[in-house]
Amino acid sequence: MRILINDKKHLPAAAKKIISLASGKKHFAFYGAMGSGKTTIIKAICRELGAEDIVSSPTFNMVNEYRTTGGETIYHIDFYRIRKPEEALDFGIEEYFASGSYCFMEWPELIGAFLPPLVLNVRITVGDKEQRIVDIL
Repeated sequence: MRILINDKKHLPAAAKKIISLASGKKHFAFYGAMGSGKTTIIKAICRELGAEDIVSSPTFNMVNEYRTTGGETIYHIDFYRIRKPEEALDFGIEEYFASGSYCFMEWPELIGAFLPPLVLNVRITVGDKEQRIVDIL
């Protein structure tokens, strides 16, 4: 499935569509080049899920935790700074995956085989005129 985002005003509708396409999956792997909009789209999804916190890139923290208006937890994980997949195990990635909470992952290709089995893969590319092309795989 492909979603086109021509303007930031289309982000809420795109976020709703991505959530609906997940069919109940709570692990989302976002692939895309630096600056492609991974964090921006995750922010929109978190807003749609009712996140009360300010959603920001967890590049330096590796994991940001947000709460929704319903008291649920959302984890936003960024693997950009890890040097080898095993580092994800060192900070307890398996516990985040087993929590039953939403886990939105940036740079998931860096942890390879440690990705959970039921994950929604989201590939983001930049098109003409800064359009974002979101492919759900």
